[in-house]
Amino acid sequence: MRNIKQIKNLKGKIVLLRVDFNVPIKKGKVIDDFRIKASLPTIKLLIQKGANIILITHLGEDGTASLNPVIKHFFAISKVDKSRVVFYENIRKFPGETKNDKNFAKKLSEMGDIYVNEAFSVSHREHASIVTLPKYLPSFAGFQLEEEVKNLSHAFNKIKRPFLFILGGAKFSTKLPLIKKYLKLADYVFIGGALASDLMKAKGYEVGKSLVDTKNYNITEVLNNSKLILPTDFVIKNKAIVDIGKESIKNLASLIKKSKLILWNGPLGKYEDGGAKATKEILKLVLKSKSQVIIGGGDIVSILSKLEPKNHPPTGRAGKSKANLFVSTGGGATLEFLANRTLPGIKALK
Repeated sequence: MRNIKQIKNLKGKIVLLRVDFNVPIKKGKVIDDFRIKASLPTIKLLIQKGANIILITHLGEDGTASLNPVIKHFFAISKVDKSRVVFYENIRKFPGETKNDKNFAKKLSEMGDIYVNEAFSVSHREHASIVTLPKYLPSFAGFQLEEEVKNLSHAFNKIKRPFLFILGGAKFSTKLPLIKKYLKLADYVFIGGALASDLMKAKGYEVGKSLVDTKNYNITEVLNNSKLILPTDFVIKNKAIVDIGKESIKNLASLIKKSKLILWNGPLGKYEDGGAKATKEILKLVLKSKSQVIIGGGDIVSILSKLEPKNHPPTGRAGKSKANLFVSTGGGATLEFLANRTLPGIKALK
């Protein structure tokens, strides 16, 4: 990928900068600005080199949400000159975006001179502003996109061992390929969240009203793999599993202590339903460890930001307290990159 430092002359040029400012908003205010902060080094360099910027983002799934809270928050924290940066409308407002319409992409391209992708977290989507717009303009990667590729590649290039892969959250069908992949790559694969309920049920255990995928998967090979580690106890609420238990936390803690690389995606419990305790405890242990740590997934990043604000920095890299921690801006994009080693939005820049 070509990066923005390779652009020779930016003075007076208009840069179409695709960002992902699809951030949580409550009562008209941004409540987690990690992704916004992650884009600031790129934005500031482009301005410093004389460019004017049109920021392109989506907010919400259907494009009906107003960008006003995001715009207000962006200018408050960035302190950039409002005459140098403007926001395009919510890009998902236009059907051509999600349909990856070439004519729509071409129309977008006519607004600028250069395209920069700083939206790693949506680069797994084959949308017009991600994969087709780059075809019509000189195209480059932003700093955060580069950081994501470089740091996430540690999970499959020059692996430090023992390597512990922790996977939580839900969506079993999406994450099964990852489980299979990392049972080959990692030394230990610990499964938590609703995914653990799926595997426990497949093993023949009663899981009550816990969230499970009803589809029948042929996963005998997965269940019999000696690298697979499942929780041994759970926290139950209203006949449903909401978190992993104390013994499971202890087991995972011993794995963290001896691991040199830890890759973690997704919370270990149903954190919105009082199941965040284990995730918080394990996060504290991970942050204290000497391992190289990569964390991804929106939910777990939100928990981390509340727990350790100093480890939730603008670029995704940690401060002095944990120099070997990388926090990914992606959720689904992180998983897809780890599974396929690239993304449609990254391919489009080559």
